[in-house]
Amino acid sequence: MSLNNIPSVDLADFLSEDSDRKNKFVKEIGKAYEEIGFVSLKNHFLSDELVDELYKEVKAFFDLPLEKKKAYEIEGLGGQRGYISFGKEHAKGKKEGDLKEFWHFGQEPSPDANLIEEYPKNIIVSELPDFNKTGMEAYRMLEKTGIYVLRALALYIGLDEHYFDHWASNGNSILRPIHYPPITEEPKGAVRAGAHGDINLITLLMGASTGGLQVLRKDGEWIDAIPQEDELVINVGDMLERHTNNKLRSTIHRVTNPPRDKWNEPRYSIPFFMHPRSDMKLNCLEECIDEEHPKQYEDITAGEFLRQRLIDIGLIKEEK
Repeated sequence: MSLNNIPSVDLADFLSEDSDRKNKFVKEIGKAYEEIGFVSLKNHFLSDELVDELYKEVKAFFDLPLEKKKAYEIEGLGGQRGYISFGKEHAKGKKEGDLKEFWHFGQEPSPDANLIEEYPKNIIVSELPDFNKTGMEAYRMLEKTGIYVLRALALYIGLDEHYFDHWASNGNSILRPIHYPPITEEPKGAVRAGAHGDINLITLLMGASTGGLQVLRKDGEWIDAIPQEDELVINVGDMLERHTNNKLRSTIHRVTNPPRDKWNEPRYSIPFFMHPRSDMKLNCLEECIDEEHPKQYEDITAGEFLRQRLIDIGLIKEEK
């Protein structure tokens, strides 16, 4: 597949009453995820007004003085809620910290969720009365969009359409507003986000304020991911790649530094990392194993896999 941009798909096809349109969406997104692991998605559940409101709140938070932001960086949470300061996270296998600071909103489970774990509470920003409400509204709309994408993928794999529903609803998902500040001096080996694969099932990314996202094609070429303004970029994460025995691809991607004449421009980006409940088994699905594709991974739960990867990227320390 010769691609200079990621394929675009329309969720309205999947949601239509027309079985041909629904099947077309399933085939398009499944093939794209086998080939490049990324799509841009139109007609999702996020309104333009909600996106604008969220960016306004996010920019207001990152504009706060550093000492005020640092008050929301809570020890002992492994960066799973609240503020994570500049350079704390790095790509797996790299020592240089990424050139970014960010915030984490987490799941607020329904009363009947019957979880085996207790999620940390979200951190309330007292200076911005609408920050948390707006963040969680966007969280819900992204979660809803993600569940429909997973339904399409379940059908593509040959599973029941609602296979993922229980695991993704009330899952350990994270909404991460990111601020990449202006670059003020020559970075020493660091980029805004080093080349990496995502940990989770799928990632949903609303349009960033400037470009920079690049995807590694199968032939080794980096291509720019340029969605339309009203589209979400959605990619496969390592958990789903593992669960499908490499049928669906978790593609390496990065956020490059801008040209020197654009160093003074900050960049904002808001990905939603869709994680399942921690007791979901990521064992390779039988539907994805055959003679040509023998089982590639040991059995593991989502919770075990997440913990190991948070150690790899420097957000939690391994117990000695």
